[in-house]
Amino acid sequence: MPTLIVTDTKGATRSIESAAGFSMMEVIRTAGFDDLLALCGGCCSCATCHVIVDEADYARVGPPGTDEEDLLDGSDYRTATSRLSCQIPFSAALDGLRVTIAQEG
Repeated sequence: MPTLIVTDTKGATRSIESAAGFSMMEVIRTAGFDDLLALCGGCCSCATCHVIVDEADYARVGPPGTDEEDLLDGSDYRTATSRLSCQIPFSAALDGLRVTIAQEG
């Protein structure tokens, strides 16, 4: 199974495994990361699943779409590699990808 390496908002890092076919948001939430709120449940309408993709891995997930861009623009913690995890399909191609859960705001 592919592995995702997640750093939470407190700085703790953990590797998690998941089968492909879920969104990255679902993978992170199922693994028990409560600081990824994902209030809209993956509908791309709230930006509470904001993650910062490691710069070395960003090309593997690509840039955000238009709706995602609009939501990310409202975050005080947006970076050049910010994405909404609900918009990233998790697959074997993302094995070893590193993300950090963004602070809220």
